[in-house]
Amino acid sequence: MSAAESHILPVYSPPQQNFERGEGCWIWDDKGERYLDCIAGIAVNALGHAPPVLVKALTDQANKLWHTSNMFKVKGQEELAAKYTRDSFADVVFFTNSGTEAIEGALKTARKYHTANGHPERIDIIGFQGSFHGRSYAAVNASGNPSYLEGFGPRLPGFIQAPYGDLDEVKKLVGPTTAAVIIEPVQGEGGVREVPHEFLRGLRKLADETGFLIIFDEVQSGAGRTGKMWAHEWSGVTPDIMAVAKGVGGGFPMGAFLATKEAAKGMVVGVHGTTFGGNPLAMAVGNACYDELSKPALLEHVNLMANHLGQALEGLKDRHPDLVVDVRGKGLLRGVKLTINPKDIQGKLRDRKVLVGVAGDNVLRLAPPLIIDETQIREAVDAIDAVLTAYATQSNG
Repeated sequence: MSAAESHILPVYSPPQQNFERGEGCWIWDDKGERYLDCIAGIAVNALGHAPPVLVKALTDQANKLWHTSNMFKVKGQEELAAKYTRDSFADVVFFTNSGTEAIEGALKTARKYHTANGHPERIDIIGFQGSFHGRSYAAVNASGNPSYLEGFGPRLPGFIQAPYGDLDEVKKLVGPTTAAVIIEPVQGEGGVREVPHEFLRGLRKLADETGFLIIFDEVQSGAGRTGKMWAHEWSGVTPDIMAVAKGVGGGFPMGAFLATKEAAKGMVVGVHGTTFGGNPLAMAVGNACYDELSKPALLEHVNLMANHLGQALEGLKDRHPDLVVDVRGKGLLRGVKLTINPKDIQGKLRDRKVLVGVAGDNVLRLAPPLIIDETQIREAVDAIDAVLTAYATQSNG
């Protein structure tokens, strides 16, 4: 069916392939063609396609109970929240359907904290240029990207933008109405950039001195993606609130926001809710996924593969200095900044049966399943190498 004949709202422009099944790092279309998946549904399929452990968890739960809403207790929520808080800075968890819903809850928690402390005037949220926090109204205002805001009416009040990684500029913006700073430890959509650890430490110090809260958006960088469960662990800095999603469900739509007990003090009965968030199906998969992600052997594998991928991509930069400007990111969330349109390279890689993503700032994005092996990494990078070589040859011919 052509795009003109489709009844789907045309806010995406997908290619022609219709994918029917997946296994591990591979995915097959309806013509039986096999592709190497190096984007994993944008960092979602952390354990690959159809991992047996998640299939079993989902199937077992599907045969018992699908949904009750949060008007009743959901056993799986208590179990997964206990695991998240046991292994992190947080004391409490709220489960959501998606990353953007997790961001909404995190922002509301920050403002409610100040109201609970008798300072309802503290509403300002400082975000960073190049960030991406989702597509809801509050999320696009927190991101501040003009292309996501245009045409949707006036900007919501209380959202401010700062240059990414510039502590002096943040200090100039902080005042008596500042509620929180929201930041991705590794930007995904904005160009796969890792924020310097020193900046996060400075941000934490500034927050403690002036009383605003820190929200980490780990929707894309979390769930083992960088070689630790959460990317901020590399810096030694902890937030007050954190939003997570994508990989935590291993392909099933779920998210959560986590907070310290102090930061969540304003979130009392009746001030927030969700109908589907934390339903029994999501919790069954989420528990099984977290059990796998938190195994030391998996994170060791991610770090080993990340080293291979990083070295291989640096090799690309050496071989194609006119086309590759920079190699970025952390762990198995990597970006290759190009001098040419990455969408063109993405399409040519798809022709070679390798799936990758793109990001802002002219970046080709790679976020493969965390189970990817060295042979598959070599195959992916060889394909990028071949496409760049062909592009250079054609351009020079």
